Amino acid sequence: MIKHILNIVSVFVIIHGFAQKKITVKDVTNGEFRLEYLQEIQHLKNGKEFSYFEFDRVKRETKIVVDSYEGSNKRVLLSALEIPELNYFEFYKFNANESKVLLGLDQKQRYRYTSAAICYVYDFKKKQLITVNTERIFTPTFSPDGNKLSYVLGNNLYVLDLQTEKTIKITNDGIENKIINGLADWVYEEEFELIEAFKWNTSSTHIAYLKFDETNVKEYAMPVYGNSNYPNYQQFKYPKAGESNSKVSAYLFSLKENKSTIINLEKGENDYIPRLQWTRNSNKLSIQTLNRKQDSLEVYTVNSNGTVEKLLYSEVDKAYVEITNNLTFLLDGTFIKTNENDGFRHLYHYSKDGQLINQITKGEWEVTNFYGVKDGVLYFQSTERGSTERHICSITLQGKNKKYLTTLKGEHNADFNADYSFFIDSFSSLETPLEYVVKKTSKNKNVRTLLSNVKLKKKLNQYNLSKKELGVVKVNGSELNYWIILPTDFDTSKKHPVLLYQYGGPGSQTVANTWNNYNDYWHQLLVSKGYIVACLDGRGTGFKGRNFKKQTQNELGKLEAEDQIAFAKLLSKRSYVDANRIGIWGWSYGGFNALNAVLKANTVFKTAIAVAPVTHWKFYDTIYTERFLGMPQKNELGYNYNSPLEYADNLKANLLLVHGTADDNVHLQNTLAMIAALTQANKQFDLALYTDKNHGIYGGNTRFQLYTKMTNYILEKL
Repeated sequence: MIKHILNIVSVFVIIHGFAQKKITVKDVTNGEFRLEYLQEIQHLKNGKEFSYFEFDRVKRETKIVVDSYEGSNKRVLLSALEIPELNYFEFYKFNANESKVLLGLDQKQRYRYTSAAICYVYDFKKKQLITVNTERIFTPTFSPDGNKLSYVLGNNLYVLDLQTEKTIKITNDGIENKIINGLADWVYEEEFELIEAFKWNTSSTHIAYLKFDETNVKEYAMPVYGNSNYPNYQQFKYPKAGESNSKVSAYLFSLKENKSTIINLEKGENDYIPRLQWTRNSNKLSIQTLNRKQDSLEVYTVNSNGTVEKLLYSEVDKAYVEITNNLTFLLDGTFIKTNENDGFRHLYHYSKDGQLINQITKGEWEVTNFYGVKDGVLYFQSTERGSTERHICSITLQGKNKKYLTTLKGEHNADFNADYSFFIDSFSSLETPLEYVVKKTSKNKNVRTLLSNVKLKKKLNQYNLSKKELGVVKVNGSELNYWIILPTDFDTSKKHPVLLYQYGGPGSQTVANTWNNYNDYWHQLLVSKGYIVACLDGRGTGFKGRNFKKQTQNELGKLEAEDQIAFAKLLSKRSYVDANRIGIWGWSYGGFNALNAVLKANTVFKTAIAVAPVTHWKFYDTIYTERFLGMPQKNELGYNYNSPLEYADNLKANLLLVHGTADDNVHLQNTLAMIAALTQANKQFDLALYTDKNHGIYGGNTRFQLYTKMTNYILEKL
């Protein structure tokens, strides 16, 4: 399969050679190639219009714009200039009947997904602004009847009655780094993507919420240096593999009784509660529990008195069960759920008693997103046309009459309107930058283009860029996806150095038919200087079925490194590749893989860059690590055998380690441990630490300095 590389050689010889611009590090890091997005799209209940957020840079005006799907009624619904008390706002959210809108500003980030903001509610009819709270609040959420707003402040859960403007404090025991009500702790947010740890029932009479008791979770103290003589310490609870998690309990609050009731679940002390979800019945709540090993998921139903009724659904996997948002309850009490029971993630229909009615989708492909159901028709995203593609489909509840609602090759993401008659297709491919197109669902027809990033495409035409090509290669007995970018002045008679880029974490994907990301432009810079850049999605990555994804279970880092090494060896046999000048780099899990590859195959790679790498999984969090490796006390070999720390003696290549000192995700401890191991092995290496920068290592001039450093390192060392 590697012969596919040869087939594209002639294309590059023909295309290039024009006097065009070359990408610089400044171009890459200053946003020169930034995509335009439609911000905060929300569909109006009339089914004919949608809204989005717009910032007028000339007038310095933020506003909510309403447009019709068929383009006949664009108007400004609300401008910050119309509200004397506000200068601007950063996000918005309508209540159910669209009589009010939540406006948020002055956001302050907490962890990866959550930010606190100063929030107001604007009443369109009264033209009145209500201050929710004078302090920043988390996860403000309208009740379904639109008359109340719940939020979290100081680790306590509150409800504001928008009619009386009175506030109810639901909990009183919230304490920083000890008790959290209605908001996830660090590890739940990061690994379960749980943010709003409370849910309203459909009749707005009850709120279900989670309480996190972090008392026994060990604290991570991260120095923040700033400009002070002494550093401050950001202290937060971070449970590392094998250590104590938060004790999580579920409660039900009745607004009528002004009382919370604990829900006594049949779960172990160490079990997780990753999801709360009300059914369509306002008196029935569903709660998902997952054991510490994460190989057994259970869904319980609970009545409005807080009493557990029954076990509705269970799912077991020899490796792990993934937590998704694909549990959907229908009006008749039946429900739809995705699972991997047949080896691929598909949609299943269950009775109100949890009995399987039928498997809705089938085949050696995956359902990657479920958008909902309307009039017995389900709408979803799938990989049926290839693991590097995403298309939007519909199918009946009985699993019949499957239709494709998108045709162009690439990645399609759908945002459906209220009655599923239209959807906004956000689409991109290797050839097409992100565009937003309104489609009429019933006719699979493009109605209008909302945004196309044409300006970016024209700008890029001024640069001498190489084409990224996708392919499939057989490595270690598996058919693996890869992409490759050949030099702009590619010459088959010359020997070219190669840089491999990879991530490789379980279920991830780096090789896809989508538009450029940030690193793609940096790769183009290297390509313009004669380098070949390539990327392989090895064994354990996603969207090729359960068995392909879960084969790295219990020994993270083994197969992933083996595949990168084998890919490098295959490329080294090409006549136009300089086998003595092959490098590898990656960030986070990709940094972990880069270290393993360069240390385990010290004659294959000349140079490696590892940014924010995990160096031993005992340093990482419980949920992610134990999902794939189990408890360290029971899998010592799995934790140690593939830790780069164990192979420091093997280093022969040039190595650059990079880390932010305020990385709350992959702690600096990982790189410091690697430094210690390399020092004791008397190995020379290079190091770049970024003061007070987190896992993304950005802010101010940081990215420019970092990518300049990495560019120079590759040019000098590879």
